[in-house]
Amino acid sequence: MRNVFRLAIVDPDDQSREQLKNILLSMDVVWLEAECGKYEFFADVVEQTHPEIGIVSLDNNVEQALKLIDSLRVNAPDCSILVISEEDDGQLILNSMRAGAKEFLTRPVRGEDLAAALQRVGAAKGASNDGQVRGSSVIAVAGATGGVGTTSVAVNVACTLANQDRNSVALVDLDLALGDADVFLDSIPDYTLVDVAQNISRLDFALLKRSLTKHSSGLYLLPRPVQLQDTACITPDSLHRVIGLLKATFSHLVLDISKSYTAVDMVALEAASQVVLVTQLNLPCLRNVVRLLSSFEAIEGLKDKIRIVVNRVGLGNGEISLKKAKETIGREIFAQLPNDYRVMIEMRNNGVPLIEQSPKAQITQAVNELADSLVGAKQTEAPIAAAPGLSKWLSFWPRGTKSESS
Repeated sequence: MRNVFRLAIVDPDDQSREQLKNILLSMDVVWLEAECGKYEFFADVVEQTHPEIGIVSLDNNVEQALKLIDSLRVNAPDCSILVISEEDDGQLILNSMRAGAKEFLTRPVRGEDLAAALQRVGAAKGASNDGQVRGSSVIAVAGATGGVGTTSVAVNVACTLANQDRNSVALVDLDLALGDADVFLDSIPDYTLVDVAQNISRLDFALLKRSLTKHSSGLYLLPRPVQLQDTACITPDSLHRVIGLLKATFSHLVLDISKSYTAVDMVALEAASQVVLVTQLNLPCLRNVVRLLSSFEAIEGLKDKIRIVVNRVGLGNGEISLKKAKETIGREIFAQLPNDYRVMIEMRNNGVPLIEQSPKAQITQAVNELADSLVGAKQTEAPIAAAPGLSKWLSFWPRGTKSESS
């Protein structure tokens, strides 16, 4: 799990500050909270924005910069300082460390060196706090087709996680045209994904939370656009930046993606640490699971993040057995959710999540177990061999994969 760091930088030289800012903006592990062009103002910037890491360029005035670092060490102990300078003099490095700097980098700064330094600072901060590096778990929920219960799973997993005091959770509805996560939560939001995406450069963490709708479970919701024409405002780049800010703000992020698998959806899948693929035990759904898994081979690491969740188990009406389903898709089933039509209809019509509507129901317990498994899931599901001759439609899908073609 990668950290997302909140940063503030100070560099009186406009050109070098812009170069550093461009490097930071290209990194998805940072959120640039503030920039400053004067040493004397930076302490106030840190006090107002509360960054986790401050980057101080020494070159404009070494003495003033070192006094600033020493002052921050005393007055802003939660802000770790990373120093950048054109000089690599040993005495300068020593003086910087004595003043309170945690890392020292020389110009020209390379992106990989900066990223490594940030990770070291983050690891040290985590160890000093609770022995763990703080990060955000991103769970994307996808569907093998429409109507399999993707939004139900996304909403209820998110509410289950949010109901735990140690978690802060946001749910983003990425079904930009027809998403209905707000209906499932009986919410009338003031702001949508479009508002956040269009104002991302002006948002800080406090404003972001005020732009989301808070549910009684503790969950924060960012719904889809109100107008269909507004969906064009959500681009892969803007979503990438929104996810970056949300990851820096919340311990868990749940993304309810559409069934179109657009470029925007693919950003969500790539950003996710785990992808829940919801399906049912029928031939069209299982066919689509095979197709999706085959397509995901083209994106490095994506297929390994997939968790197959079978919804509405026990529905009947010619349902394919779990054994045959596993053989067909060539993977283990990560979780099963039982069919409970009455409880789910009540939940949807009342706009109340399972954990509040029916806390003792079997479906609620299954969703709770799924949420716990996702939070603790670190192992990649081992593929199983597909049995030959299960269904004629399998022969229509390309069998070539990276390993077979190499």
